Amino acid sequence: MADPGLLRIGELSRRSGVSPELLRAWERRYGVLRPTRSAGGLRLYSADDLARVQAMQQHLAEGVAAAEAATLVSRELAGDVVHDLAAARRELDAALSNFDERRAHAVMDSLLAQLSLDVVLRDVVVPYLHELGDRWSRGDASVAEEHFASSLLRGRLLGLARGWGVGLGPRVVLACAPGEQHDLGLIAFGLALRARGWRIVYLGPDTPLESVADAAFSSDPLFVVISSVNARSFQRHAENLARLGREFRLCLGGAGAAKVPPNGNVVILTGGPVEEAERLTELAAQAS
Repeated sequence: MADPGLLRIGELSRRSGVSPELLRAWERRYGVLRPTRSAGGLRLYSADDLARVQAMQQHLAEGVAAAEAATLVSRELAGDVVHDLAAARRELDAALSNFDERRAHAVMDSLLAQLSLDVVLRDVVVPYLHELGDRWSRGDASVAEEHFASSLLRGRLLGLARGWGVGLGPRVVLACAPGEQHDLGLIAFGLALRARGWRIVYLGPDTPLESVADAAFSSDPLFVVISSVNARSFQRHAENLARLGREFRLCLGGAGAAKVPPNGNVVILTGGPVEEAERLTELAAQAS
């Protein structure tokens, strides 16, 4: 049973005088709220969340911009919270560049203890991965560094993914296209979806489309998402993708999806994992 001290968003809205829509926006954009989930997937908010909302209201009433107000709230109510996300990325980068596993885990532990998962993914992990990819393509990062960083972060994210297939929310199948090995972005996307109540069927890198179809027929998902950083993966399997799209609501994600010609039957996901998780959740709500 849920802790009787926890509040649903409607009750949090009633007590604070802030609309549910604005509460969700503050949670999504700034990580102001840190809800837990009920067994049924409902967001549940604590007295600390109410205090954060009230502090946010006070700063806004004083004329402080929303983003700055959210930072002030974190500073006031979380003590030694990491405020400078760029500095956090630099610290994570330094640890991973020096193959310092203990320090890298300590940075991630600190971030996850102090910030919402959306903020950690959107403002630290994903930007760091983009920066690492750019350095690697320029020859400024070694293969060993890229592999070490990817392996450590993949392990951390998959640790957070434990139990992400359980619940009562809509189900989604996630897979990398055949030949595609890069799945960190897809894992991050799955975590952001899970934070919004989805159940995840994760098939991982280099998944044959026939296997994706088998999993989809067995699990009856609301969407099937295929990811690739390279458009050629989608081009080589266009016929099988079209067949999959006739059976299920198909989404193509990753950098490679940006080069796929528009198709009214396919949802193209090329934004960040958090932003696209919010978008898919909105599409699901429209379909219900």
